[in-house]
Amino acid sequence: MIRDNFRVLLVDLATRRGKVETLDGRDTVVGGSGLAALLFTRYGHPARSWRDPDQPLIFTIGPLTGYFPLMSKTVCAFKSPYHDQYAESHGGGRSALALRFADLDALVVVGRAEKPSCIAIGSRDLVIKELPFVWGKNVFETGKMVRSLVKRGGGHRTIMRIGPAGENLSAIAGINVDTYRHFGRLGGGAVMGSKNLKAIVIEGDSSFKIPESKDYPSLFEEVYTKLTGKDMMKYHDIGTPINMAVLNELMMLPIRNLQRTTDQGMAGISGEKFADDVLLRNGACAGCPVGCIHIGFVRERFQKEHRYIYRQVSYDHEPIFAVGAMLSVENPFEVLAIIDISEKMGLDVMSAGVALAWATEATEKRIISKSETVVPLSFGDSEGYKQAMLNLGMGTNEFYRILAQGTLKAAEHYGGQDYACVLGQEMAGYATGEVYFASQALGFRHSHLDSGGYSYDQKETSKDVAKAVDSLIKDEQDRVLLTSMVACLFARGVYTDELLASCLKVVGYDYLAGNLESVSLNIQGLRWKNRFATGFAPEKLSIPKRFYEITTAKGPLDGAFLDTLKTEYCKAIRGFDPDTRKSEDQAS
Repeated sequence: MIRDNFRVLLVDLATRRGKVETLDGRDTVVGGSGLAALLFTRYGHPARSWRDPDQPLIFTIGPLTGYFPLMSKTVCAFKSPYHDQYAESHGGGRSALALRFADLDALVVVGRAEKPSCIAIGSRDLVIKELPFVWGKNVFETGKMVRSLVKRGGGHRTIMRIGPAGENLSAIAGINVDTYRHFGRLGGGAVMGSKNLKAIVIEGDSSFKIPESKDYPSLFEEVYTKLTGKDMMKYHDIGTPINMAVLNELMMLPIRNLQRTTDQGMAGISGEKFADDVLLRNGACAGCPVGCIHIGFVRERFQKEHRYIYRQVSYDHEPIFAVGAMLSVENPFEVLAIIDISEKMGLDVMSAGVALAWATEATEKRIISKSETVVPLSFGDSEGYKQAMLNLGMGTNEFYRILAQGTLKAAEHYGGQDYACVLGQEMAGYATGEVYFASQALGFRHSHLDSGGYSYDQKETSKDVAKAVDSLIKDEQDRVLLTSMVACLFARGVYTDELLASCLKVVGYDYLAGNLESVSLNIQGLRWKNRFATGFAPEKLSIPKRFYEITTAKGPLDGAFLDTLKTEYCKAIRGFDPDTRKSEDQAS
């Protein structure tokens, strides 16, 4: 049965109490990204530090979660330790369905626990349990201990937890979700760490009715058929790692701290190579028939007499790019071993890999010495990177503690800003050109998922600034609608506006079905309003020199085009700033 309002559980760690509140706004913010932004306007404190105990940690789902496949994401929103501004990170696993079956649209956590603690919730109860002896444990140890210590059912259950990186307040610490998924980017793990919150367990111990409409079964079957068709099965087979070979051929793959964009050695870590040599099995988020999670294995010797343990490690394009291509590690098993350590530490592997790539080049240029890095850092040396990843997560010394606050923070301290591969945050695995660089540098989440800038670069040959900016703004609007539904963005080609409207209508959300355009514009504006209220100044963001030096199959990067694009994109984003609009109205 649908509800027009939101059911929100507010948990205060300081008072160890929680309460369920209802909140209007379904017809204006939908859920997911929109609901998260609305909740931040209600519970957030834009002028206070991200570390303020009263700052909220927000988890939200959408109106179609549980009703249709691939509505499987959860949006996590917080004030980011990376830049002290409003931010979002998106994760999958069982988190979304667990919230739905717990009869919640959102969970909001405020306050700071006196001792390291775990929150465990269901549809009818809330427990805040002190677990000081779990503090310091890695992500996988934490998962095992929480399962045994917090006695809850294992059906629609999700366990979200942090590792040492989050405890150490690393700005590149993520939140692990059900082992193989993450709220990876922009430091959500540090937010949990600042609250003395080691883990969150959500048990979906309730139920909900499916729509009574006679059209629902046939519409569900139509959606399911499209999502399991040939176009979607590419994500199940080789998956996103197929991009490694494609981008390498196009001279658009960031390699060796973006010193090059193609390399024959990348054949050793192509998606095909991973599928042939290390793939163990596929996994899927709850409610997803695609199964895009690719899980490989690593083997570690633990006794002299050839005794080994095997561990399963998930991978996709971004981790392979970050600790494979960017570090010039060309063996898939070694790539997985580095990812495995990053996972244990609770680091965002993308930021961690790019940060270590910068550190390696900085040692080559002798602005950082072995006394800082502890172990020698050399491109291709996987053994050194395994130890460095551990040091980064543990914050072994001052250098690693600074680097854990982001590559630019380290570059400001030591030098080397020119070759810091940071576009708002450590770059994602594409070096496609000007439009992508501008979109990630200035985008809402500084993410390649904010818009299809990487695709625009590959398909478009003209250098029409206005066309590029319009494309980025419109693409973001379309994606914001999907992330407010909490649809997996892999399904964006399936969940067209027309199909979304049909899904909403059959579930009972008639108003949303007929007003997708205006609702998505409202959500887009609300998110940017939060960013600007927390200090976002797009004009101050610079693109490091390294990005101007690349060459792709399309030729050398056009610096003048990139600069003009950045300027005009800034102006377009400023259009969402209430203060800017107010000034313009007064001037006119």
